[in-house]
Amino acid sequence: MAGRAAVRTDRALEGYAIAVGVTVVAILSQYFVPELLPSANALYGNLPGDLGVVYGIPIAAFATLVGAGPLRRWYGSMETAAYQGLLWYAGLSLLAIGVTLGLGIVYLSIDPSAIHLLNRPNPALTQAAGDPWFWVGFSFVVGAVEETIFRGWIFGFWSARARDWLVPATGSSAIFAAVHLYYGTTYGIAAPLIFPSLFFLGFAFAATYQRSGGNLVVVAILHGAYDASAFLFAYINPGAGLALRYLPVLVGAVLLLLAIPGGGGPVAAPAEPRPDQGHAPIGPLRGPSGPS
Repeated sequence: MAGRAAVRTDRALEGYAIAVGVTVVAILSQYFVPELLPSANALYGNLPGDLGVVYGIPIAAFATLVGAGPLRRWYGSMETAAYQGLLWYAGLSLLAIGVTLGLGIVYLSIDPSAIHLLNRPNPALTQAAGDPWFWVGFSFVVGAVEETIFRGWIFGFWSARARDWLVPATGSSAIFAAVHLYYGTTYGIAAPLIFPSLFFLGFAFAATYQRSGGNLVVVAILHGAYDASAFLFAYINPGAGLALRYLPVLVGAVLLLLAIPGGGGPVAAPAEPRPDQGHAPIGPLRGPSGPS
């Protein structure tokens, strides 16, 4: 019996590793495949085709090789998830701002001209110029899909089998930041000013999933709002964009301040036990994913 269990565990880990690898390759393929194979633009050059590769392939890989186990409580513990989500989102957003300001000071002291690279057009925003309201709404679809892949499957499977959830949270957040390669190709040596925000955003969402026992609804909404705020700010109403981006941070910061006297901030906030996630068999797009 023990031998069979070990074999099943090994197979589950192998399937997970393959699915993660397929996901990374599928997402990154949009950056190099069209360059290597111009005929591939017929697929990557339109939204349905791009979505099919960048999101469809990872979803198919995880659904086949991992199963729906890590997603089973995607709508559970909503109150806990909302509370934890706002706390972690605010805390790590403020930390990201601090890290970015620190890096900015370093850049200004070493090579001030590098900062000007951030003025280059963002390809995710540029393509939204024709129909920004579509991209505002579509941001929430992208948020749900990316949270299902990165927090539901990549983090959820890993954290259910790890002794300490901080390790998979760090690893999955690093993967999440790394696959947003278009920031590197767009902003060059100034890109390190962008990636800390992506990492801390991913970590906040992983912590919310962990503390709520697997809820994906709240992190999907926060992710969607983060992306949508960029399109609102750039094309529709800058004030509304700023409000959508920073109002959740403000609310979470207030909750964080209220939680600290009670003994521990976001880590000590009430949480429910994690369910058995199992592995029963059953992205990020440079365009639709916007700034995250």
